[in-house]
Order: sequence, then C-alpha cells, then structure tokens
Amino acid sequence: MPDQPSKTVIISGGTTGMGRAVALAQLARGNHVTVIGSNEARGRALVDQAADPNLRFLRADLSSIAEVERVVAHVHEHHQAVDALALFANRISPKREATPDGLEFTFALYYLSRYLLGHRLLPLLDAAPNPVVINVAGVGNTAGRIFWDDPQLTRRYSQVRAQLQAGRANDLLGVAFAGQVESKVRYVLYHPGFTRSGADAHPNPLIRNSIKLLARFFARPVADSVRPITGWIDRPPAEPLSATDRGKPVDLSLKTLNPDDAARLATYTEDLLHSRTPR
Repeated sequence: MPDQPSKTVIISGGTTGMGRAVALAQLARGNHVTVIGSNEARGRALVDQAADPNLRFLRADLSSIAEVERVVAHVHEHHQAVDALALFANRISPKREATPDGLEFTFALYYLSRYLLGHRLLPLLDAAPNPVVINVAGVGNTAGRIFWDDPQLTRRYSQVRAQLQAGRANDLLGVAFAGQVESKVRYVLYHPGFTRSGADAHPNPLIRNSIKLLARFFARPVADSVRPITGWIDRPPAEPLSATDRGKPVDLSLKTLNPDDAARLATYTEDLLHSRTPR
C-alpha cells in the first residue's frame, strides 16, 4: 500500500485455498510474503502465477518438528522482523498416522506446527512495529475437547475427533500466547466458516466431490473469508487476544477459551517437545 511501508508476512499452508488467496492479496499490497507448504508442484504454480520477486516458497512437511525448526531457521536467516504470521496448515487424515516424531498426525500438523511457528518466531514478531498472528481454525465452535488422558488418540481414533481436538487446542493456544505479557504481538483466532477452498485436500474422492458440490451452494466465497485477514494484517486489533466466528466476535469467557486449560495444554506441549529434543 502506498501510504505505509511494506510488511513481511509468513503463511503456513499457503499454496491452496484461503492461504493462497491471502498470499496473493498481500503481494498485491507490495508486501514480502513467504509461503510454507508441503506440495512442491502447488508451491511452484503459485510462484509462477504471482511472478513476483517478493514471494518466496518454502517446501516443508510441517507435521515434522525438525521441518518446522528448519523453516524457523530460514526465516530468522532472511528477515530481521515479521509483521504477520498467518496459520492455515491442516490436512484431514481418515486413519491414524504417526509422524516421524511419534505424534498423531493431525495434532502435529494442525496444532503443534502452529505452536512452534508462533513461539519460535516470537523474537522476529516482537521486532516488528505492530505484529499480529492470525490462527485460522474453528473458534466459537464448542464441539470437541482435549483428551487429556490420550492427546495422541492412540485409542478410538477418528478424523472428526482428531480435527475437533486440534481445533480446541488452537483456541487454547491463542489464549496462552496472548497471555505472554512481555510480548506486543496481537493474536487473532478466526473461524471463517464453510468456505469454497480446500476441497481438493480430502483423500477420499467421494467425500471430496461431495464437499465440492456442497460448496457450490452453501459455502462462502474465498474472497469474503479472506477480507478480514487482510484488515488484521493492515491494522492489527488493539487487544492482545481477539476471536471472530463467521464475522461475529466471540466472547472470550467461552468455556473453550479457559485460561487454566490453556496453561495445562502449554505445559503438556512443552514437556512433549522436551521429550523429543535430542540430548
């Protein structure tokens, strides 16, 4: 934008759907954008379409702790500050999969990668004048919970249980992150609702085609879902934590945003990471 300096924007899961649309919108504003994705072909297609030197694509499997750390090191090497971190990476897993770190795949990709990116990039975010993290998940939805006795879902796995648990974990991630009084980062939890994006990601062709059909009639256009994100990157909210569910503010006293649960999950996550750090 001509009336403000360019910003540095990092997007996880930015090669398709809303993440891709955000990347293109930020490039159109003259911002520097790094997109992280696991699909090399989609990443290269985005680079070719944008034809913009301000775009960088990083191929990475964000379900791997080592891969997230590699991405973080790359960003630290190439940037002195990060103005916005937009978190989209997620993929449905019909069957339980274990990552190389021995973690349940959905937990690792949908929640843990977002935890790591936010915390590991915090010094660069705090170096920006008005930084913001935008976590796109399902805030406002109260279905699902953290299975404290089995967070890795080694028993009774289903893709719905895994997705809902990770969604609630992202709610709590925002609460804990915003509670860091020493940080000036603004944290936004955003539930865009059913959007015409991401249908190609489902591995089952029957379900994939059903989602596409429903999307034609009931889903919001991607541009409508992305518009608030553009606004938050331009002008981050004043509050340390804000939450929006399909255009409406979410009451932060909602049970799924409980600070005690947020602290409990943060402790579990740090212990989990410590147990998997080479000594």
